[in-house]
Amino acid sequence: MSYLDLDRLTGEDEVIRRNVHKLAEEVLRPLSIKVDRMDPGDRAAPGSPLYDAVREMKRMGLHRIHLPKDRGGLGLTNLQRYIIDEELGWASLGFATLIGVDAIPFTIAALFGSERIRDELVKPWLEDTEGKYIGCWGVTEPEHGSDYILAFRDREVESFGVGNVVIERDGDEWVINGQKSAWVSAAPVCTHMGLHAQLRDGKSLRDGAFVVVPLNLKGVRKGEPVDMLGNRDCPQGPVFFDNVRVPDDYVIAQPPFYELFSDQLLNLTSVNMGAFSVGLARAAFEEALRYAKTRVQGGKPLIEHKNIKLKIYEMFERVETARYYVRKAMDYVYTRFFVEQSFTIPPRYARAAQIYAKKVAFEVAHDALQIFGAYGLSREFIIEKLFRDARALLIEDGTVEALSLDAADDVIQNYSL
Repeated sequence: MSYLDLDRLTGEDEVIRRNVHKLAEEVLRPLSIKVDRMDPGDRAAPGSPLYDAVREMKRMGLHRIHLPKDRGGLGLTNLQRYIIDEELGWASLGFATLIGVDAIPFTIAALFGSERIRDELVKPWLEDTEGKYIGCWGVTEPEHGSDYILAFRDREVESFGVGNVVIERDGDEWVINGQKSAWVSAAPVCTHMGLHAQLRDGKSLRDGAFVVVPLNLKGVRKGEPVDMLGNRDCPQGPVFFDNVRVPDDYVIAQPPFYELFSDQLLNLTSVNMGAFSVGLARAAFEEALRYAKTRVQGGKPLIEHKNIKLKIYEMFERVETARYYVRKAMDYVYTRFFVEQSFTIPPRYARAAQIYAKKVAFEVAHDALQIFGAYGLSREFIIEKLFRDARALLIEDGTVEALSLDAADDVIQNYSL
């Protein structure tokens, strides 16, 4: 099922969409269903179908879509990046999340790291087509989740307490101790982490550092993968650090740059999460439309019942409005960050893209499952998985409540009247 695109797409845009959708439909979605139904430990174990998905995405270069061409990227437009993200979200929220967090430590290192770190880590990651290098994003902790989002605008941030993972300088190296929580996406399968850690003498979560940490270093230990309600095709699990030493140049951001850096990084992840969410919403809508055309109840197809017609239209309306707002927000954020090299991008637009699209994804998946009735509660149809994944979205990458409060603070403090 296709849709009429209201943007004027070039021939190259259409080729990209067709190729990524083919991968999504024929490879990623079937593999995601297999991974979703496996035991938690098996999802991350050698030989898991998850690694087949990683290899296929990397062979297409999807891990490199966020970088500018002069840093190893594919030379894509912002619209093309969005198209890829939506198709990945349509295929599998888990695999979309996995390839998204994979890019974080290496993309940041490519943009801001030393020549040594670009040679040691970024170059082999760019060239990787076998899944030998997989990144993840270490933010959430046992005592700190979405409050990390609020820390950069809340005047009372000191009341949040100190971080669970701390870092301190020791000569030419930095030493890391502590634990990241069980909710770190892709942690069970990743090889490198983009880690947020609080400085040992820091007073709050604002006083932190962003560090690229190879997870084969002495003192790193991974916990068991956890069994989650949704997003199971991106395994999650804790990571422990016991006197882990990293070179000085593996610390990419420190105060005062750390605060600006973290805020803008969340802008980038927000618009990408918005695009993944639109893809999931579109998948749920299309499944409901297909089912309603074939399922007969009351002597006629469901689609001929007026209440179902109305529901289908409302779902369509939500998907379309979310798509074009997220596209605009992504274009704005990527242009300001990558082209204008700005670190003063107001967060309200990117946060709104993520918040709105997440809500739309859950609403559409909820209505789609209702159309399926009891069949929607069974594994026979993918809508059951889409609904679970949509529910997980309302928490992933920050709860919608915390993201909304963050955007609200920006609006109240900075919206000029």
